[in-house]
Amino acid sequence: MKTIAIYARVSTKEQTTDNQVIRLIEYAKVRGFSYEVFTETESTRKTRPIKKLVLDLLRKGIFDGVMVYKLDRWARSSRELLLEIEELIQKGIEFHSYSENLDFTSASGKLHFSILSAFAEFERELIRERTLEGLHRAKQQGKRLGRPKGAKDKKQRRTGGYYKR
Repeated sequence: MKTIAIYARVSTKEQTTDNQVIRLIEYAKVRGFSYEVFTETESTRKTRPIKKLVLDLLRKGIFDGVMVYKLDRWARSSRELLLEIEELIQKGIEFHSYSENLDFTSASGKLHFSILSAFAEFERELIRERTLEGLHRAKQQGKRLGRPKGAKDKKQRRTGGYYKR
């Protein structure tokens, strides 16, 4: 029997993970998984200690996979989502998303993952192009690019004694 980590997250204290957990437990039971539930109330990208714990447990092989209600409950950006799912898949760890009905271990799930990856790459390239275009426009307008001069620029810096590796 496979053991799955169920991860549910909400962004504010006024919200509850109850609806997510109910659906995920039902799904786990139908699939014949044993499970442990992890819930988190966090709105920022930087501090999600329960998610970090789940990732650590997955990496240690404590669980065979993870199940989330929606992909956006796991990751805040497509880049974060793709990097983490790719790592898990390469380690043979299952990733299931209930709402999107995605199981990245199946052929159709792998296709979905490839499509998501392509769109994420496309999104990164669009951001890069817009950034370069903005820098070009600013330069044409005579704006000085880079960090403004400040106290750090007046600091005496070491210029020698570095080793090339």
